Amino acid sequence: MSVSTEGRHVHSAKSRWRRAVGVIWVSSCLTACSRVAAPADPQLVAQWLRTSLAFVRGERLGSPLATRTSAYSAIALYEGYASDSRLSLRSLAGQLNGFTALPQASGAVDGATVAAEAERQVADSLFRDGLPSTRRTIDSLATAQVSARERAGVGAAERDRSVAHGRALGRAILAWAATDSFFSTRGRTYATSKKREEWSNTADVSQFVPQTVSAQSDLVQFVNPNVHEDVERATSKSTFVNRPKPEGRTTLPSFNPIMPTEPYWGQLRTFVLSESDACAPPPPPQYSETAGSAFWLMGKQFYDTISALTPEQRAIALFWADNPVATGTPGFHWISVVNLLIARKQLTAEQAVETYALTAVAIADAFIGCWREKYHSNVVRPVTYMRRVFDKNFQTVIPTPPFPEFTSGHSVQSAAAVEVITALLGDTMSFIDSTQVDIGQPPRIFASLHAALTEVAISRVYAGVHYFPAVVLGMQQGQCIGRTVRRKLITRKGA
Repeated sequence: MSVSTEGRHVHSAKSRWRRAVGVIWVSSCLTACSRVAAPADPQLVAQWLRTSLAFVRGERLGSPLATRTSAYSAIALYEGYASDSRLSLRSLAGQLNGFTALPQASGAVDGATVAAEAERQVADSLFRDGLPSTRRTIDSLATAQVSARERAGVGAAERDRSVAHGRALGRAILAWAATDSFFSTRGRTYATSKKREEWSNTADVSQFVPQTVSAQSDLVQFVNPNVHEDVERATSKSTFVNRPKPEGRTTLPSFNPIMPTEPYWGQLRTFVLSESDACAPPPPPQYSETAGSAFWLMGKQFYDTISALTPEQRAIALFWADNPVATGTPGFHWISVVNLLIARKQLTAEQAVETYALTAVAIADAFIGCWREKYHSNVVRPVTYMRRVFDKNFQTVIPTPPFPEFTSGHSVQSAAAVEVITALLGDTMSFIDSTQVDIGQPPRIFASLHAALTEVAISRVYAGVHYFPAVVLGMQQGQCIGRTVRRKLITRKGA
């Protein structure tokens, strides 16, 4: 064989080798480039639910304020996932009141990454007057979730687009939130009525539990710390403050149990209802101390029930107390149940964020509608009426909250939440509610969500803070709100 012939054979062999290597390289590249990230873990959603509950407790937020932070936070998460074209969620823009067009992503994005970054923006702003530890937790959790999605297969370019879009979504949601009239209610004074037939605040310093404490504080009980009545009635002398919150005007005030709670909350823009009283209840009985009158009969029914409370009924009252000073808030009790159901029902991340968002929105509208009614009808609390008419030494099971009686906030928001949750997930299984275990309350078993709803409503009578009509009509008001939210909000593409 000549040298030239041998050279041609060698060249040909090298060319075949290069082509083979090229084919392998192109094939590998195409495989890597087409790799799709794993679906988001639903626990990415659940982490925000659990963390937000810790924030509300640590910051000692009042119930109405807690629902606002929850609703906007939930919407930020939801819109993050809805921005992912591979998912079936439909944006709520154009469906929520005042919530118009949102910015569009510049390319394909990962919903879980967008959601984490949008939540970082929104939650950090909502809690900007909160404790430094709260804001650090928001930042670290968002960062951890973005990293988790990278490990799940989100590439660098998609990650960057997703983070940028999350920031844009967060800014748009915050701009919308700023127009809900919340800021106009800050710092406004409120004079409690002096009329005998209208509510007056009965809370006093003997019921006061300091709300300037952080999540890092020591509760020192001089008796058994598991006696819940004592925790509910703890005084400032039994609390040692490690790290107080700063004083002064703030958009994130701690709940003050001796001042009227958010008297102007009914003026806030609703999320779904056409106006905050769209599901308004029928009026309560006209005030009267005359034996046999409708109001007196309502009071007598209450008094007879409280006078014969069983240990189980007292336990029910304490389990559902949900006072900001001790157990969180009534709204976040149901957010905690949603968190429980994420694992119990094996929800996908889409289902989890959908359930969270609609439940949070329903609860927020429930509080706006309920608070509008409370400060309109201004009904006297049982503790006042009982001491005037039936028993001057009457005592409630838990301290009476500092706002008017009708309707029951627990009943309204619970019914709204249950209406939404059951519409999405059904109500065919029992569940164990362990929401209060960390404060010493044993878990309770419920045959269904509606069974839990019935119990939370009657718990407010057992607690000594509501008459029967407030809980019955409150449930009807909440069911109306929940049905309205479910009917008006379309969360799936093509629906």
